[in-house]
Amino acid sequence: MILWLWLCWGFSTSSGQPDSELMARYLEEKLMADYSIMEQVARRVPRQAKFLQRLETRPRMSEFTVKSTIISRYAFTTVSCTMVNSGSEAREGVFEMQIPAAAFISNFTMSIGNKTYYGEVTGKEKKHSSDDKTRHKKPPSPTDGRENGYETFKASVFIPRKMQAKFLLHYEELLQRRLGKYEYTVSIRPQQLVGRLRVEVNILENSGIVSLEVPPLRNSKHKGSGKAEGDVSPPPSTVVGHTKTLAKVTFNPSVVEQTRIARNGILGDFIIRYDVNRELSVGDVQILNGYFVHYFAPTDLPPLPKNVVFVLDSSASMVGTKLKQTKEALFTILQDLRPEDHFNIIGFSNRIKVWQQDRLVPVTPNNIRDAKKYIHNMSPTGGTNINGALQTGAKLLNDYIAQNDIDARTVSLIIFLTDGRPTVGETQSSKILSNTKDAIRDKFCLFTIGIGNDVDQKLLERMALENCGMTRHFQEDEDAASHLKGFYDEIGTPLLSDIRVDYPEDNVEQVTQNFFPNYFNGSEIIIAGKLINRTSDSLHVEVTASNSKKYILLKTDVAIDLPSKNDIRGVPGLEDGKGDKNYIERVWSYLTIKELLNSRLKSDDNQEKDYLTEKAKSMALTYNFVTPFTVLKMREAGLHSEPPQEEFISPSTDGIGEKLQSLQGHKAPPGIHRRQDKQRIKISRTSADGDPHFVIDFPSSKFSVCFNIDGEPGDILRLVSDHKESGVTVNGQLIGAPAPPNGHKKHRTYFSTITILSNKPPRSYLEITPKRIILDDGERLLLSCDRSAVVRSSSLEVSVSANSNITVTIRDTISFVILIHHYKKPAPYQRDHLGFYISNSKGLSSDSHGLLGQFLNHEVKLLRESLNTSHQQVGQNQTEPLKVNPTNTLEVKGRLVPVVWKQRRIYNGQQEVDCWFAKNNADKLIDGSYKDYLASHPFDTGTSFGTMSSL
Repeated sequence: MILWLWLCWGFSTSSGQPDSELMARYLEEKLMADYSIMEQVARRVPRQAKFLQRLETRPRMSEFTVKSTIISRYAFTTVSCTMVNSGSEAREGVFEMQIPAAAFISNFTMSIGNKTYYGEVTGKEKKHSSDDKTRHKKPPSPTDGRENGYETFKASVFIPRKMQAKFLLHYEELLQRRLGKYEYTVSIRPQQLVGRLRVEVNILENSGIVSLEVPPLRNSKHKGSGKAEGDVSPPPSTVVGHTKTLAKVTFNPSVVEQTRIARNGILGDFIIRYDVNRELSVGDVQILNGYFVHYFAPTDLPPLPKNVVFVLDSSASMVGTKLKQTKEALFTILQDLRPEDHFNIIGFSNRIKVWQQDRLVPVTPNNIRDAKKYIHNMSPTGGTNINGALQTGAKLLNDYIAQNDIDARTVSLIIFLTDGRPTVGETQSSKILSNTKDAIRDKFCLFTIGIGNDVDQKLLERMALENCGMTRHFQEDEDAASHLKGFYDEIGTPLLSDIRVDYPEDNVEQVTQNFFPNYFNGSEIIIAGKLINRTSDSLHVEVTASNSKKYILLKTDVAIDLPSKNDIRGVPGLEDGKGDKNYIERVWSYLTIKELLNSRLKSDDNQEKDYLTEKAKSMALTYNFVTPFTVLKMREAGLHSEPPQEEFISPSTDGIGEKLQSLQGHKAPPGIHRRQDKQRIKISRTSADGDPHFVIDFPSSKFSVCFNIDGEPGDILRLVSDHKESGVTVNGQLIGAPAPPNGHKKHRTYFSTITILSNKPPRSYLEITPKRIILDDGERLLLSCDRSAVVRSSSLEVSVSANSNITVTIRDTISFVILIHHYKKPAPYQRDHLGFYISNSKGLSSDSHGLLGQFLNHEVKLLRESLNTSHQQVGQNQTEPLKVNPTNTLEVKGRLVPVVWKQRRIYNGQQEVDCWFAKNNADKLIDGSYKDYLASHPFDTGTSFGTMSSL
């Protein structure tokens, strides 16, 4: 009796922390020893451990290891688990692993005693038409446990006495970017203390890794919104190390540390979140061995206005937590709507109630307040009329778009939330789908949310797929409000619409989806394909999209590496033939199979469904993926075979850093000739370039005039000033550099920034430097000078030729060209700078002014004379050698200006121009002195010569 009480006190699950730690240390000491079977049989164990073994009815997990390699967002994961049956009779061992629903299993192996079984992916036999039921990602006898984006893989085997079983599971997934982060999750649910528990994740991102974080273990049974609350430190024993492009994260808790996390074994998710460096360009294009993948996720774009209708289930089944959490989420969501947005709310049960009849209302404090009151007063009652609610919402949005002449570049969407199946009105799923598609007519997108276990998730998934939306399924729990808010955050900030990505048709084939209705902030567009012409030096890429009131075209040529480049065979970790796993090819196959599955789900044509099924099955068999149309069958490898070794199929990051550095699209690898981006611009000679040197072209007089302005670093020169009439002003800011040796100048000056302001209509400005362009017309847009792009609105077009020039066209009648001067190895007196050229001045008024603008509508006469003799005008056909006469003179607005003959290099120094040069900072040539042309700041818009105002 005393012994029994002692045992109960010592090993009760309700005992204090010191006792649990004592037990954990004991287990760690025993479990961390070598787990060979013979040693297990021979080892003597204390009496209390034998007592525990008699109570234990399942084999003990001695080792649980996860190793993952993520290369450019594509994750290869291997899970290794060893179970030991130290009992006196055979016992069932169950290996259970939650994996992302979006992942594909690519291999599974198990060894029981002296027998090894390997998984073989085979085509699933077509037995009946209902082959699109829930996914079968499993060997024999798994469960279908599925929860909120995760599925349960389960293998059950009997382990002979005094023996062990080892399981190796491999799966692959393409990480999705949400809310500005990639999230990689490993489910750790051994439900017991494990002697060896280790998670190792290696990440290689050539774009550069930023914002790497490892939050605490997520212990909720159901996956949450991903936002850690309270403690944000990594789990105990986590080690994080990374360079610019490589990262390694390990989680290796001892048994004692596992006990501190959870007494009976860890039950949670190990999470890694990170992002990569990116810019507004065509994105990151990576090419390897005849395949390419294109990641497009621009930043620094203004949000598009949106028209949104919330359609909310208020049927009787929403009573309690579900409706309460929905209301809480909607209160927060309404607060996040932007002033330029419009919205309405529909509540539905067996009746359909519209908050604001026949209209969408703007976002104002009063409207938000009234909407919250309406939501607060919603009460659960009646049945579920899904069809009627969607028809009402679609009609409301269609009518609003038609009647209000909504700009095509706004984003319209319906957010539909329900917890049940249709019970009122139309209840047949096929009819609801057809009616919804007919009502929406591809004019906007439908986003669906299902809550709880009773919802028809297949119906919601297909409705979203057929109408360019997304779907989410949440369990009914205490985090429902954060789930809903998190989903809205994903789609609440549209940045681009009608995105199309094009490649030359004769250069690529089998390209995945390349048109996308919307791009939302924090997400990412991914396209992959095969190259037809592998001998080409480059791949041309063009991205077109709409942004608010602007049309955007981005284009570039991406270098294609030589065949020997980027070959990762022979890299440590890829021995024994595993080096032929081209991860870019696997990204392509992954995306292609996903699209085939989605297309099949949307199709109502049986012949088309069969074709898509066979195509998806064929690709899955080629790449060894377990899909709804393939199955994993276990084959015995033969008697007395060696236990499976931990040969991770994922490419190792060891040593890859240097080999893959040239994969990033905008970096051409050494030795590859890229097509010359520089272009010779055929435009007017009227310009300001170099030190700066000014050239004025007078075509009717068939000669040019030039002059220098020796300003000070920091000076802002007004080049064109026509703010009153055309609304256009151009200012150039100077940067200084030391003078060349033996030069007569004290320093040199160049244009570091050109600012172009336009006030008719709308009010906008461009700020151009050698590296970037900022366009702001009420919405700020950032462009990089090293990427070709075109941005077009109703009155303005900006065209960028990468690292060469920028053309700005205003109302089709005014054009300026800005040349970009880059020095690879600049001398001390050289600076990267800009040149400014006037290409078309028709839209500028006769009153325009500025250092260049004052000459656009005036003629200058050239005279042969001494300043003390009578005027003699030189005819246009005069052929005498004027350049040798020291007394040549210009007549400008009645002023006489002595000039000399010079030659100037323009257009990146590629052309020469003969001109008459006016000395002394263009004294008498220009109105006033050059100091009269100094602006007080880059946005200074002088309305006329000698007066200034601000934009």
